[in-house]
Amino acid sequence: MTSPEWLGALARYNRWMNDKLYGLAATLSDEARKRDRSAFFKSIHGTFNHILLADRVWLARFEGVTVPEGFIGPGGIRSLEQELYADFADLRRERALTDNELSGWISRLTPERLAAPFAYVRRGQRQESPLWWAVAHVFNHQTHHRGQVTTLLTQQGCDPGVTDLFAMLRLGDPDPVTPG
Repeated sequence: MTSPEWLGALARYNRWMNDKLYGLAATLSDEARKRDRSAFFKSIHGTFNHILLADRVWLARFEGVTVPEGFIGPGGIRSLEQELYADFADLRRERALTDNELSGWISRLTPERLAAPFAYVRRGQRQESPLWWAVAHVFNHQTHHRGQVTTLLTQQGCDPGVTDLFAMLRLGDPDPVTPG
């Protein structure tokens, strides 16, 4: 099992990396952010949208809300490739708000709640596991897709600098990037 403190550290890392990568992406043109680069979610913008969509679905599940039609944008969730926000400034703002919401939710967790069974419905099927498994998945999912964004940004000549969790934990922000 994991602790609320460890998940809090992951939430801080999550916010740190999102701020860093969104800041770098802001230095690119909208066309460059949205260009299909043969990535899983096609583009930098598409991958950012996917991460945000997944986080919102999980936050709803954590709050005991069944994700209904219309929960995420007009018409509900249509696909994992769904574009929530075409405008990068809107996407960036919503990312920051979602990071704040996730951090706040994490700060209220207890060891007992993390160990407790957590159930939700996915594609009509009930899923159950300890809550901490699902929370750990959220951070792992973000790390996976942020790695893809890091590659796409690097291909555009953007240097994300240090991205290691260990560096953030030891040094705070060891390599600040000025947001765009």
